[in-house]
Amino acid sequence: MTSNDNLLEDIRNVNLSYLLLVQRLINEDRSLAIFRLKISEHMADALGALPISELAKLANTNQLLCHFSLTDPGMLSTLTGPSRDQDLQRTHAAILLAGQQVEHDDETLPVRAMAGTKRHGG
Repeated sequence: MTSNDNLLEDIRNVNLSYLLLVQRLINEDRSLAIFRLKISEHMADALGALPISELAKLANTNQLLCHFSLTDPGMLSTLTGPSRDQDLQRTHAAILLAGQQVEHDDETLPVRAMAGTKRHGG
């Protein structure tokens, strides 16, 4: 197996782990999952309803499905820099990440298309 093959297999494994975690979060506390994952209610419904076979199909891609929430290198430096108070740093991280924009409902279509599901009801 080549290095590239190993990398692709790692990406698929991360994708499946991520999707399983997403479903677990949605099933345990839907509102908190929507907030933490920065997804719309429609996306939460779509992801929460996918059977394991569709999650596996969706995970089987060469692209990471999870999204890195930090978009500003300055935020990264602030969160990873030295801090005397770990609790304060975690709170600061939560505030910064909570300020990131939530995805729009129309972004659910690529997930359904990748998973091979059909959109019902408009």
